[in-house]
Amino acid sequence: MGYGISSSADKNIVDLTRGSRNKATAKAIRATRERLQSGHGGQPAFEKDLLALHIQASLQNAGVTPFLVIIAAGLSLYVTKNTIHYGWALLTLTVHALNMLLVLQARKKLSASHHPERWRSALLAGQMATGCCWSAFVLIQCQLCGPMAETYLKGSILLVTLCVTAMNTLMLRQAVLFGFLPAAVALGSRAVISHRMEDMVLAATFATCVLFFIYLGGRLYASNLKLLSFQSEKDDLIAELEVAKSLSDEARRRAEEANMAKSRFLASMSHELRTPLNAILGFSEVMAGEVLGPLNNPLYKEYSGDIHRSGQHLLNLINEILDLSRIEAGKYDLSEESVSLLEIAEDCVGMVQLRAKSKGITIFQQFEPNLPPVWADEKGMRQVILNLLSNAVKFTSQGGEVRVRVGWTAGGGQYIAIKDNGPGIPEEEIPVVLSAFGQGSIAIKSAEQGTGLGLPIVQAILAKHGGDFKLKSKLREGTEVIAILPAKRILQSLPAVQETRAVPPRRRYFA
Repeated sequence: MGYGISSSADKNIVDLTRGSRNKATAKAIRATRERLQSGHGGQPAFEKDLLALHIQASLQNAGVTPFLVIIAAGLSLYVTKNTIHYGWALLTLTVHALNMLLVLQARKKLSASHHPERWRSALLAGQMATGCCWSAFVLIQCQLCGPMAETYLKGSILLVTLCVTAMNTLMLRQAVLFGFLPAAVALGSRAVISHRMEDMVLAATFATCVLFFIYLGGRLYASNLKLLSFQSEKDDLIAELEVAKSLSDEARRRAEEANMAKSRFLASMSHELRTPLNAILGFSEVMAGEVLGPLNNPLYKEYSGDIHRSGQHLLNLINEILDLSRIEAGKYDLSEESVSLLEIAEDCVGMVQLRAKSKGITIFQQFEPNLPPVWADEKGMRQVILNLLSNAVKFTSQGGEVRVRVGWTAGGGQYIAIKDNGPGIPEEEIPVVLSAFGQGSIAIKSAEQGTGLGLPIVQAILAKHGGDFKLKSKLREGTEVIAILPAKRILQSLPAVQETRAVPPRRRYFA
């Protein structure tokens, strides 16, 4: 039979640096929620964010409009020979420069502004001013070129300008409408006045393109709005998780500090209690043994024995509490040396055999031969085996039996298994029994109750050795406990066996 050995970290380190981030993350949550709830009546809740994105895009593409204006003026001057296009280009570039100054001003003051709608209106007014410049471009007459050439020239320039402007102003609602409504009106007025088919086609085509880009811009604006909303909700969740983790870390840190304080208190109190208790044990033993002379009343001798036994029981309980406190406080150090697991097991069996005989319990021993010594703490391993044997004898009924096995594990380590045919432990109570101060229903009903620290101490000592502990039990079928030491603690290297069989060359029992 083989038993795997599991290991885990003793403690988790608390990140105390996160505690200072609670205020910042809580502030981020409040800001995000206010932003999510700021919209009403169908207005977007992220107007300021969208305006900031529009401002950033405008500054990045600040040179696009001057380039288009220069190209338009140059082509028109080449085709029409009309020098008025110089004036138009100068006027349009001036309006564009004023728009850039407005954008720069908005970038500085938008973050502190509580009315982003005002800045949006100002930016739309700038788009309207640029649109008026393009409407003036439509109204400039060409005396030297034919109607078709003029229509193709102005139509091409306006459509290119419409496409570029629509892409650059996606984050500003109704920018296409305000920017090109004047040009569309100018083309429509020119078509009505001239009654020429090419002007009507150009006006209808341009108006259709404007409507299409208004629709497309609205869809893209809504998509960007949803993306911002999703991003904000994600930031909100991240902030809440940060706060929850910070609070959890803080609570865990305080719990660990409280646990350490409790352990220090128990260790201190245990030392304080052991001093007078040793005196009680010593004097009661002297009185019970009548060292200083006979006691006149036989009851006094009996009472002295009761005092000594009660004091010894109390001292054992205090020692258990002290051991667990030292383990939890990290003050339990191993005094390692070469020891024989077989010899320790035999000694512990001899220590509990008197008690087992008084209850009519038979203890069987099944030891593997020639087990090499192990590198371990003898006192700790003795405490492990004695605790497990004492529990087996304590909870085994009159006339029962306890089997003790020592041998090899499949991984090359050594184990000691103790099995009794007592009442067993219900499966749902096993985690309770393995916890500190935990007691099952059988132990509570038993006349011999303890502190519930024996098994936790056993687990802690084995963990200090890098070993493992297993408990197998079924109600009314008995309990088996297995203490395992890893192969690295074996001082003689032997090949691992595939199966551990209980071959008892030295089989003895005590009844």
